[in-house]
Amino acid sequence: MVLSSSESGSGGKPKVKLAYLVSHPIQYQAPLLRRIAQEPDIELTVFFGSDFSLRAYQDEGFGVNVKWDVPLLDGYRHEFLPVLKDDGTQTVFTPLNYGIFSALRGRAGEPPFDVLWTHGYAMVNAMHGIVAAKALGIPVLLRADMWLRDRPRSGAKLLVKKLFFQLLKSMVNGVLPVGTLNQEYWEHHLGDDFPLFLMPYAVDNEYFQRLSTEARTSRSELQKELGLDPERPVILFASKLQQRKYCSDLLQAYEILLANTTGNAPYLVIVGNGEERTALEAQAKAGGLDGVRFCGFRNQSELPRFFDLASVFVLPARHEPWGLIVNEVMNAGRPVILSDEIGCQPDLIADGVEGYVFPARDVNALAAALQAVFATPQRAEQMGQRALERIDHWSFEEDIVALRKAIAHVTHKLSA
Repeated sequence: MVLSSSESGSGGKPKVKLAYLVSHPIQYQAPLLRRIAQEPDIELTVFFGSDFSLRAYQDEGFGVNVKWDVPLLDGYRHEFLPVLKDDGTQTVFTPLNYGIFSALRGRAGEPPFDVLWTHGYAMVNAMHGIVAAKALGIPVLLRADMWLRDRPRSGAKLLVKKLFFQLLKSMVNGVLPVGTLNQEYWEHHLGDDFPLFLMPYAVDNEYFQRLSTEARTSRSELQKELGLDPERPVILFASKLQQRKYCSDLLQAYEILLANTTGNAPYLVIVGNGEERTALEAQAKAGGLDGVRFCGFRNQSELPRFFDLASVFVLPARHEPWGLIVNEVMNAGRPVILSDEIGCQPDLIADGVEGYVFPARDVNALAAALQAVFATPQRAEQMGQRALERIDHWSFEEDIVALRKAIAHVTHKLSA
């Protein structure tokens, strides 16, 4: 455990004790947890099931060993729960821990927690925490990023899911939707009258804006490293090279774009690794696409250099619950083209405003969107500026407001 906390918040009132239960330290969440820990009347303690993300580990999506280059534990109280099973993966049954009940009840001489916030509900650990909190009379807040536009399920599975949500509704006191589509999901399963507090799926805007600005000074170095002509625009893809990301569709659309482009043809820079890389490289070679650059996996602190390099960012994925990479690149003031099956789309990208939206798997529509963004020299720049303005209002500060409202609702111990 790190960072001891005082017993009282502002005005001498006791702090609200908030427990957060999550599988492992997550690079996107660490800065938000640091921000919550700064609230003078909230005492946050994070309970992790595993520490695998602190070490180099094999990421199945990227297909490479990953060790994050950003601090994951600094700036907030945390504990690692005793382990029953931890093989460095996330499944329904792993990590599996014990001691959650006693942790929520409070250590000797300490009061119990006032609120439990869980990340997701589909893991045994999460349900263990929810059941323990229910037994202790501790209200529960739930946050997860699912949505209704999902793969089809059988009638039997839908019935089981309906019964499960009836049970879950009786054990959870409030939900923290991450965006519009996620809110629709909770309203569908829990009802329109269930307490919902929109807590935007945000990234550390200040961090990404700062690094993107700093990257301008070394842009020429990266252009030289990748063999890019500074006069030619750049299309950027940055994600895991998995089938559902459909980088293959982007390669097809890029080929169509080149056939209809006069003057300086854009490059296509692909950042990421994964099971599809060999096939994608073969596809690019077969199409004679010598403007494509495969850059492999790049760590989080490296990405702003590529955002700065880009004229437009493209994410053609399907079944993408959110797509936090979109938040990140918007902080560099770049327009975004994305499919209509990206969870963040209704909240962050309006078609023709911050970028373009196309029907997933429609290669011709994607090619048309690329042509549109390059139609005039000013269009990409104007859309990028609107993207930056939009993301400025989808931040950790909105998260704090939502979390405080939720805690106030379920405890009546905190001013919203």
